[in-house]
Amino acid sequence: MAFLKFNMGSNSGQMVEVSGERTILGRHPNCEVVVDNVAVSRHHAQILENHGHFYLEDLRSRNKTFLNGTPIDGRVQLDNGDQIKICDLSFTFYDQPSSDESLAALPQSVDLTALDFSDLSDSQTDGPSETSSIISTLEVSSSSGLRLDVKPEVKLRAVLEISNAVGRVLDQQEVLHKVLDCLFSMFPQADEGFVLLRGVDDNKLSVEATKLRTDREDKTVRVSMTVVKQVMQTMQAVLSGDAMDDKQIPTSASLAEFQIRSMMCVPLIGKSGEPFGVLQLDSKNLRQQFSEDDLEVLVSVASQVTLAVENAKLHAAMLRQRDMQRDMEFASQIQLGFLPNESPRLTGYEFKGYYEAAQDVGGDYFDYVTLSDHRVAVALGDVAGKGVAAALLMARLYATARYHLLTKDSLAQALSSLNEEISSSGVGHRFITFIVAVFDSQTHTVTVVNAGHLPLVCRRADGTIESVDHSQSGLPLGIVSEQTFQEMTLDIEPGDACFLCTDGVTEAMDPNKEIYGRERLHEFLKAPVASAEELVSSVVADVENYSAGRHQADDMCIVAAYRTPLQETDT
Repeated sequence: MAFLKFNMGSNSGQMVEVSGERTILGRHPNCEVVVDNVAVSRHHAQILENHGHFYLEDLRSRNKTFLNGTPIDGRVQLDNGDQIKICDLSFTFYDQPSSDESLAALPQSVDLTALDFSDLSDSQTDGPSETSSIISTLEVSSSSGLRLDVKPEVKLRAVLEISNAVGRVLDQQEVLHKVLDCLFSMFPQADEGFVLLRGVDDNKLSVEATKLRTDREDKTVRVSMTVVKQVMQTMQAVLSGDAMDDKQIPTSASLAEFQIRSMMCVPLIGKSGEPFGVLQLDSKNLRQQFSEDDLEVLVSVASQVTLAVENAKLHAAMLRQRDMQRDMEFASQIQLGFLPNESPRLTGYEFKGYYEAAQDVGGDYFDYVTLSDHRVAVALGDVAGKGVAAALLMARLYATARYHLLTKDSLAQALSSLNEEISSSGVGHRFITFIVAVFDSQTHTVTVVNAGHLPLVCRRADGTIESVDHSQSGLPLGIVSEQTFQEMTLDIEPGDACFLCTDGVTEAMDPNKEIYGRERLHEFLKAPVASAEELVSSVVADVENYSAGRHQADDMCIVAAYRTPLQETDT
């Protein structure tokens, strides 16, 4: 167990435990050691523990961190008695405290899962004993409502005052500070007050708002986790006449250090019935103690505080969701920018592409790559998965596929090198089905290389459907690093059309969850077609009619190539 001793400043002489693998020192409230000094960075430095050894590291602070008078760069080991300086503050590091040192709690984040709730005996939780200074405890629940059995006019006035103060406020910090301002007005005997709240993404309590009655040099409000622990466990509001002499509250060095004479601590309980924080008021004057009526009022006010905090959290979540949606819309625009904005020009051929993501962004992809004045490559792929991760991999595929298609001697070599790069890129277990078809306007052929994708379908001018043999397809990209692909070549006659798509087409579902299927697609493609654009639009319309407005779970991408019929001038 290690400790830091404050050598100067308002907390001079106090010690704080260095626990866990990481202890952050800084100005931000979520730091393990909160240092209230504007010159200190929000996250200034950290102490790391590794197998009993401790290390000090500066977190790129503005004013640096000094160890024994020397600024540190990187991570350095700490020894017993080392002097740490952060701006105007000085600390002494101890492997363990000396016998004459006492540990005083400082405001810090506390992991509720690390607290041992089992150490409270029945006598500590069931009710006050004859020697206890606990005047009253009250059960608190999220559905208790306003308690009007004692001085209802006082409670109503307090609740209305709180409601008016926070009714139009949606920022959580502003809500909590207004609440404390109102409570100090209601309770003139209050010297200190604070609110602890549990974090959204973890199980830690952090000081979210504090208030002091007097203007003193030490602006820190001390938090006794002994009291907080009991209130969070029992979900009972506690009133103590003299917390330091209270036999009901387990002894705590921090209570004696803080000189708390009278105290009210109330749990904040959400709609789930679980406590998410506490509200506490302290008095240091025995002549101005809190009463049972005060506790009743504070419990009634706590329900309004809970509502205001939850509304603020909902508002913050809504703002985050709005910002995220804007980011996703921007990402969608960027992704669409990767896709071709016009069809390639190849004598005697028409091309048409279509793309629709199941979410804001998707993992399907298609591209046109002009290889020469008479050769155009059509690439189409489907990244496993959907959403942002798939979209990021698709963006990488866009650049790497173009590079390999333009630099390799053959189509098969291009896919082999592309597969090797994808396999070694560290994208985890994601893979990509991928197909490339190269159209040649001189030989009127299409050369196809397939990496685990749906095969190219050729609709002949007479309506016959011809599908490239799927058995000649290789594995999807990213599964094995070394793979040889085969090239397949078909002749393209006037009036023939070639069709490529992702499984978002064939696996589209109707309201009965029956898939569209390849057989239906092939049957639909037999219909006469006069252009690539007509072919794509008719397939999209048929899939939409089949799904009857049902939202589809997969991205959909289509590319069609059509060789125009010979005109009289061509013969």
